[in-house]
Amino acid sequence: MTDFLLQTSWWIPLYGLIGAILTLPWSTGLVRRTGPRPAAYFNLLMTVLAFIHGSVIFRTTWDEPIQQILIHWVHTTDLDLSFALEISPVSVGSMELVTSLSLIAQCYALGYMEKDWALARFFSLMGFFEAAISGLALSDSLLLSYILLELLTLSTYLLVGFWYAQPLVVTAARDAFLTKRVGDVLLLMGVVYLSTLAGSLSFSDLENWAETATLMPLQATLLGLALIAGPIGKCAQFPLNLWLDEAMEGPNPASILRNSVVVASGAYVLIKLQPVLALSPIASTTLVVLGTITAIGASLVSIAQIDIKRALSHSTSAYLGLVFIAVGESQVDIALLLLFTHAIAKSLIFMSAGSIILTTNTQDLTEMGGLWSKMPATTMAFIVGSAGLVALMPLGTFWTMRRWVNGFWTVPLWLILVLLLVNCLTALNLTRVFGLVFAGKPQPKTRRAPEVPWPMAVPMVAMIIVTLLVPLMLQKWQLLLTWNSPLVATSASGFATIVYQLTVPLLILSGLIGVAIGGAIYLYGMGSKPFKFPWKELQDLLAYDFYIDRIYNVTVVLLVSRISALSAWIDRYIIDGIVNAFGLATLFSGEGLKYSISGQSQFYLLTIALGVGALVGLMLWLF
Repeated sequence: MTDFLLQTSWWIPLYGLIGAILTLPWSTGLVRRTGPRPAAYFNLLMTVLAFIHGSVIFRTTWDEPIQQILIHWVHTTDLDLSFALEISPVSVGSMELVTSLSLIAQCYALGYMEKDWALARFFSLMGFFEAAISGLALSDSLLLSYILLELLTLSTYLLVGFWYAQPLVVTAARDAFLTKRVGDVLLLMGVVYLSTLAGSLSFSDLENWAETATLMPLQATLLGLALIAGPIGKCAQFPLNLWLDEAMEGPNPASILRNSVVVASGAYVLIKLQPVLALSPIASTTLVVLGTITAIGASLVSIAQIDIKRALSHSTSAYLGLVFIAVGESQVDIALLLLFTHAIAKSLIFMSAGSIILTTNTQDLTEMGGLWSKMPATTMAFIVGSAGLVALMPLGTFWTMRRWVNGFWTVPLWLILVLLLVNCLTALNLTRVFGLVFAGKPQPKTRRAPEVPWPMAVPMVAMIIVTLLVPLMLQKWQLLLTWNSPLVATSASGFATIVYQLTVPLLILSGLIGVAIGGAIYLYGMGSKPFKFPWKELQDLLAYDFYIDRIYNVTVVLLVSRISALSAWIDRYIIDGIVNAFGLATLFSGEGLKYSISGQSQFYLLTIALGVGALVGLMLWLF
């Protein structure tokens, strides 16, 4: 039975797709008498089957070698387009993370969207979402991964625009779709070019090819930049980072997946492509630079937002920036571990945020307060999720950061400073949100704010337990480091040992400093709430995302609009003018010639002879 489940592991992404198909009669309105809830139950059932199937495979493949399943799609003499799937602890574990979070989000959505008239359509899109991400986790083919990334872009557009009757939602869905398409076009160019160089699009073959490949510097640079363009858009990295902020207009259960595993999909492909990217130092440096800019910039922007979902979404971009740095520094294990711990903690935080929004009917932090005693489960979810996100011992992200700084010989000093700064700003932002939402006096919209119903509370409590158990998971998977680092023990410098011993306390201290600053302002009232910088220009700079959208308007958007206007003028007055001129000439000549028709054949022959003679004379004169 286990062997059968292992051989049919490629079925797991199909479970979500089958669930999406089964909900179509309800989502399209063909079935109305039963209401939309049966559609949700069908999709939940398929997700449960996917989770059970994946759990069995994960236990089976833990100590087993990597297996590959090859599915031939197009096979001709010179063309072989095959879809390769990788069955390994990493791929199956990633897929299991997707299905488990999808199951939690769907159970949560039963309560969150209970009264929504389009519940069936939402669950259909969630099944489509799950199928694409699960397939991406198993994919060992760059071509298949690109196709699945495109499906994710489509499903993001549909889910962000779920409430399409609202103009702001339509604009957000359009912007998210078009922003991702910018990177996808460049990624497709890189995929096509890489296939001609390597002769294969399997990640395993590409890794072997990269070990012996010799490319010209310019060639390797352009290839690397094209390949990272897609993940830049998918992971909401600078300068394509604004779409995630606008995508928060969609339903919150979809935001749970979007901020935990969807944005991680681009980084997952980037990790698979790391051997190819290592061929170009410029591409690796670009990853580090963009990741650093996004990590610091998004962390600063998040502390100036008054929309709770936007404040949390910028934090997602910041942590994905750290993943980009890890990939650029060839630290793939750190990148995978960071994706895992971030996904668990951020999903719990967004579940808490969704409960707050549903109860208070607002996303404005300035309209909240005093929810600590009114919503204890939601409060505990936010606290545990926040502690799991920042490097506070002993929860998950602390061990990831500690593993990262463990190799301080190879980690540059600036990277340690970036980690400390991002950790401090994240702790400050989460403490700020906590102070505005849960502490203080109740506001008009929070005076009557009961705890959420059990369909939302049960998944939230379950995720609290999972977040607390992350260190035990890492210990069981042998991913935790002992306090006596072998790297430090073998180092010849006693000063280096002291530096390392100070790095971990500094990491913890950076989080405590952020909590202390946020607590002093938002818990103990040492300043106005919400706090504003003394310099209005700095406050506006952070609140308006460094004016990136306005920079786009005066650069890219203005250039495109001017080119479009020029193209329209040329099309109307030059192209159409030439065509209209030929049409008028034909019309007038036809109208003029109809009066010269005599009906005498000798006259026609004379006309033809004169015309041929004139042409012959013209040719003789020219040549």
